[in-house]
Amino acid sequence: MTTTTYTPRAIPPAALAELRRTDDAGRACRPFTADAEAAGNPLRCCLRSSREGERIALVSYAPLRRWAAETGAEPGAYDEQGPVFIHAEECAGPPAAPEAYPFDRPGALRTLRRYDAAGRIVGGRLLEIPEASNEGFDRAFAEAFADPAVALVHVRAVEYGCFHYEVRRDAP
Repeated sequence: MTTTTYTPRAIPPAALAELRRTDDAGRACRPFTADAEAAGNPLRCCLRSSREGERIALVSYAPLRRWAAETGAEPGAYDEQGPVFIHAEECAGPPAAPEAYPFDRPGALRTLRRYDAAGRIVGGRLLEIPEASNEGFDRAFAEAFADPAVALVHVRAVEYGCFHYEVRRDAP
């Protein structure tokens, strides 16, 4: 089990219910059955890779917009939306005590984008995931949250720029 104080957050269940009807771009959800080619896509509902035969959907998601609606932040131009994969039907969500950070393939590149309480970018960092992935992510999150202005961090894939998950400071 990871000893980190940073918890990756999946897309919340209420947001998932909405996305399974209409996504953040206003399009109807169009589920499909994952074939061999679609297996391995990162599912943002349960923070694991899709498996062949599962019903999944590719939807447009605006993570900062949804966070801002909860907190009253106004991210302005930093509000962006992009494609994410989710299960087409409700799933169990991520494990309560993950052993590793999601989508942590050594050598993969991630951007850790930092946001302040107003929803504006206050920095970021490129991370090449090391063999000891938990330690690499822990260091990167510790660096990010060392800045008291940082309210949350979005982890994104460099190759496609897509949102993987959000991290906030855990309560002590």
